[in-house]
Amino acid sequence: MDRKWTFGLVRSLVAAGGRFSTALGINVEGGEPEIDRWFMAATLFGARISTAIAEHTFHVLDEAGVTPATARSFPWDDLVTLLDRGGYARYDFKTATRLHALCDVLCDRYGGRVCAIPDHAHTPGELERALDDLPGWGPVTVGMFLRELRTVWPLAAPALDPRAAACGVHLGLISESAHDPLARVRSLSEPAGVDVRDLEGALVRTSLAHRGGVENCPGGRDCIVIARLVAQSPTQMRTGAR
Repeated sequence: MDRKWTFGLVRSLVAAGGRFSTALGINVEGGEPEIDRWFMAATLFGARISTAIAEHTFHVLDEAGVTPATARSFPWDDLVTLLDRGGYARYDFKTATRLHALCDVLCDRYGGRVCAIPDHAHTPGELERALDDLPGWGPVTVGMFLRELRTVWPLAAPALDPRAAACGVHLGLISESAHDPLARVRSLSEPAGVDVRDLEGALVRTSLAHRGGVENCPGGRDCIVIARLVAQSPTQMRTGAR
């Protein structure tokens, strides 16, 4: 791809949707309460459920005052009701139980503070293992949570999300032989004037937008998702690097 097209594509991808936390109205640079909110959102995104339902359910819990530290103070039945209201019915019982368990672990191990978790780690790997050890959390949830905390938590240094990496290759932004795809994403985001976290999030969103998987799409400039972006913002796509 030529330089002008590449940076126009990067900006269009981010304009269509970048960080998941930002889309939820969460500013992870805003201190502990905001990181607590992102922790709750990441917990909900961890299930095999649509982004829209996870987002709606987060807002329902957020408005009700459910936080990682207060979840235990809400009766299990009340949490189920809130989850159902958000559309999380398929996982309501399991998630209500998990929220109580998360609250217990946070209080027992970290004094009820999500932001105390990094204090018990010395390396990015230790931080990832501590998060992975939380009830209901796994590599996908850990990676999602930490990628949006890059530059906020010094130990937040996860590898590029595999979905973002695969989508980058699909679009011709990342070489299949790239040894460090995250470095490539950084090299694209900086001259394009976008946050690397937004570009990673945008690539994940683009991957998810391929309902049948990227392997069933021509890719590159012929990508069906990119074709829709071009139709929506042709000027942006033609704009060169800043």
